[in-house]
Amino acid sequence: MTPLRRRMLEDMQVRQLSSSTQRMYVSAVARFARHFGRSPARLGPKQVRAYQVHLTNERRLARSTLIVYVSALRFLYRITLNKRWSFNDLIPLPKKSRSLPVVPSREEVARFLDAVKAVKHRAILTTCYAAGLRISEAVRLTVSAIDSERMVLRVANGKGQKDRYVMLSPKLLAVLREWWQVERPRHWLFPGGRPETPITREAVNRACHVAVRRARLTKAISPHALRHAFAVHLLEAGTDLRTIQLLLGHRNIETTTRYLQLATTTVCATESPLDLLPRPVSLPVQRVD
Repeated sequence: MTPLRRRMLEDMQVRQLSSSTQRMYVSAVARFARHFGRSPARLGPKQVRAYQVHLTNERRLARSTLIVYVSALRFLYRITLNKRWSFNDLIPLPKKSRSLPVVPSREEVARFLDAVKAVKHRAILTTCYAAGLRISEAVRLTVSAIDSERMVLRVANGKGQKDRYVMLSPKLLAVLREWWQVERPRHWLFPGGRPETPITREAVNRACHVAVRRARLTKAISPHALRHAFAVHLLEAGTDLRTIQLLLGHRNIETTTRYLQLATTTVCATESPLDLLPRPVSLPVQRVD
């Protein structure tokens, strides 16, 4: 390991970036260095710009992947190499897509969960929907996270390394008790192939793909789609945005506000001004010769 890579890793660890973020940033910087055949410490804004053009025009990377590369280079030069550049000008971030996610209805969620045949997979996906968890949070739940006295689940080290409590519904508690009777997990609530490790996100995603095909759904349902459905269905049931923000673990209320655009029974149920006109509008009768 080079001294520069070690220093960057230490900088990320001190700032408590997640292990997955650390891996992505290190990989992105390594690819950048290999592209020019030189250490990033010997490269500057000219090379960074050329590399961004290469990623955009030649490799045609998706916007989300470009954001990872740019964020990694920004971290390297701003934090580890302590450069005093104008980063917004020299290493601009691609604009984030504002497309709205497709959210399954309550009926579609029920059909989807019914199509998940493996007990473990159905239990963890039910938990994702019932508590609005990220898949990274759900796979790392422990048995001790269940507090049936207070009817809450404790999410430890969620996004941003923050802990929070989420609702534990009576129906979810019943599902988790049935699951415990089947598996008798000791530490991880949803253990993987080896009891000392949790189930992987990849295994859960594969189960989702199979269930969508089995249920013959037209919408692609993933663990994150279940999290979206959790928020939208709560909003449609009258839950206030601040409560949903806390349950989801969003840092900014603006992130939660996006769900207002998805709550069809709230937004689309609003009466159109056309319906408020004093007389109905009808089309003129067109004579056909």
